[in-house]
Amino acid sequence: MPLKILLLGREGQVGWELQRSLAPLGDVIALDIHSTDHCGDLTNLVGLAQTVRAIQPDVIVNAAAHTAVDRAESEPALAHTINTLALGVLAGEAKACGAWLVHYSTDYVFDGCGSAPRNELDATGPLSVYGSTKLAGEAVIVASGCKHLIFRTSWVYAARGNNFVKTMLKLAQEREQLKVIDDQIGAPTGADLLADVTAHAIRQAQQQDDLAGIYHLVAAGETSWHAYAKFVIEAARDAGVAIKVATDAIHAVPSSEFPTAARRPMNSRLDTTKFKQRFGLNLPHWQVGVKRMLTETLGQSQ
Repeated sequence: MPLKILLLGREGQVGWELQRSLAPLGDVIALDIHSTDHCGDLTNLVGLAQTVRAIQPDVIVNAAAHTAVDRAESEPALAHTINTLALGVLAGEAKACGAWLVHYSTDYVFDGCGSAPRNELDATGPLSVYGSTKLAGEAVIVASGCKHLIFRTSWVYAARGNNFVKTMLKLAQEREQLKVIDDQIGAPTGADLLADVTAHAIRQAQQQDDLAGIYHLVAAGETSWHAYAKFVIEAARDAGVAIKVATDAIHAVPSSEFPTAARRPMNSRLDTTKFKQRFGLNLPHWQVGVKRMLTETLGQSQ
């Protein structure tokens, strides 16, 4: 039977890809903050509840969030409403109508210490308002008792919209020297990968309720922002893009060189063993997805 899927955050990086990946599963009602037929605004808690009750979906996929990490430090109430209170509403309504709730969380729920990849049972310890509100959002989902899939991910990118890759390429064409942080480690993860494996996971979960839970979901491998930038810039140079900065002029610097309002976790490594074993899916190396995204990005700019 085709599913009725309510998708929130359709214009975001992951939401945009989900509109494509979820379509074969059934009827996708995709909303964002500007939607008029139904409320897709996560600050409107009453409207959000009314939307779920009106649509009666089989699956709710929430790809919306307050993701402005630094700004959240100065607007904690707004971040709490979007990242926590709205999730309480969605989870409660999902429970009431028997729907699955799929939600995306973050490596920011951890303190980022050490160098070992974190698994789902490791102690959390967010360093920021963003991380704290995302962790609280996870908690209200679990406490609701609704059927849920929570995917913690990190370093999300997409060919659409602005991202780290496009920023590095622009700077590399304009400057002779670049400084890039090298003491934060993670795995760049494509929005298209997240969307595709989400569709597979939903299909399996429809047949197996015990798949509910929290999962770590990132591309394979690891890198620093500095090594990530070098990989992108050299790939662009090889593709014939007029790169101004020399390879040895892309300098590695500590995070302290770029102070921010919110503290970032230094270790964003996430252990995806649970996800791969329970869903039987492969997560390709981060370089595979970045190369594909670069092909799209460089093709658009030429």
